[in-house]
Amino acid sequence: MQADKEFVWHPFTPMQQWLEDADDAGRVIAAGEAFELIDARGRRYIDGFSSLWCNLHGHRVEAIDRAVREQLGRIAHSTLLGHASPPSIELAERLVRVAPPGLAKVFYSDSGATAVEIALKMAFQYYRNRGQSERRRFLALRESYHGDTIGSVSVGGIMTFHNLFRPLLFEATFADSPNPYHHPAGQDAGTVVLEQVDRELAGRAGEYCAIVVEPLVQGAAGMLTHPAGFLRGLRELADRHDVLLIADEVATGFCRTGRLFACEHEGVSPDLMCVGKGLTGGYLPVAATLATRRVFDAFCGPVEAGRTFFHGHTFTGNALGCAAACASIDLIFSSGLLEALPAKIERLAAGLAPLRDHPHVGDIRQCGMMVGIELVAEREKPRPFDPARRVGREVCLQARRRGLIIRPLGDVVVLMPAPAMDVGTIDRMLTATVETIHEFFQET
Repeated sequence: MQADKEFVWHPFTPMQQWLEDADDAGRVIAAGEAFELIDARGRRYIDGFSSLWCNLHGHRVEAIDRAVREQLGRIAHSTLLGHASPPSIELAERLVRVAPPGLAKVFYSDSGATAVEIALKMAFQYYRNRGQSERRRFLALRESYHGDTIGSVSVGGIMTFHNLFRPLLFEATFADSPNPYHHPAGQDAGTVVLEQVDRELAGRAGEYCAIVVEPLVQGAAGMLTHPAGFLRGLRELADRHDVLLIADEVATGFCRTGRLFACEHEGVSPDLMCVGKGLTGGYLPVAATLATRRVFDAFCGPVEAGRTFFHGHTFTGNALGCAAACASIDLIFSSGLLEALPAKIERLAAGLAPLRDHPHVGDIRQCGMMVGIELVAEREKPRPFDPARRVGREVCLQARRRGLIIRPLGDVVVLMPAPAMDVGTIDRMLTATVETIHEFFQET
């Protein structure tokens, strides 16, 4: 750990505190097995947040391990610039077959943020290629998170993460989050926000490229869930105002919400869809942006027409990552993972029931296997804790002493187990979470 403190700069981490913290137990993860992480001292912990929301089937999964080993025996990587590779072809075909209807083309990248960045550039150039150069605006939701590259930050609405970089960003318009918890009682949050979006698009007719949304759940905002019909309403508004709908399924995709993709819950087919995280089962950094043929066709034409999409990465369509992703997608269907989800989702809800009346739990938000437990100083108001207390962090540190690794979003404790996690491990995770919260507030 001393070498870590000397050489490594950690993401989303107050480094001064990291360097001064003497409690290093459970920080160096040396191995993993099934749904547990193993630290350098050999202690085991339930992986309660899927190694930052990407692990799908658990750790050291033989089918995925084997696929990566077999591909490594052929070639680890070759460029897709002017060439093709079997794993990238096979993965693209699988993705198009399982994606919402209409998505027909796959553009690879290496992270969720770059998948969103690509979608934004595609939407912008799509209208340019159609001769509508005045379309350059994007509409997103407040408290949204789409990654940390400059374009994805421009459509991100979380001030804690993004405010410092505002001078570097392009201008975007933000509608309110439709999560009912953040609207006055009795107000139809979904309708209110859809009306905002409708007015904005109508007031600037012909200026917008796209609406960008995390379907059903705004993850990094603290699992802010959307009311039923909201996503379908955005699809209808996008069609009415002739703008593209970009669905950021990086966090919600691959079984997290109870379906393969969140868009399926409302029968929505976006114009562009971004996937990452669980795409490879949590093994390797591969992401993708899926596009309709209508969008793709706008980029086709003679070279002199200048319609080429000039974007790419050295490791675009990496062979090892694509092989892992193919094995992961195959395993979703061969293992019966989707069919097993309803019972697990009910188990999560039932296991969290003892917290619903807790005086310091303001809200429990759940969509499928995605859960946010919002901790508050007063439940009735509700009044938040002083951010300086970092209550969410302290609760998660206490959970680690019970053998559970989770990570908070401010004072929202997040549970995001791997969709394939067995019921026994889910029960142990829930017990540790409930007992930790009760114990923490008894002590404080």
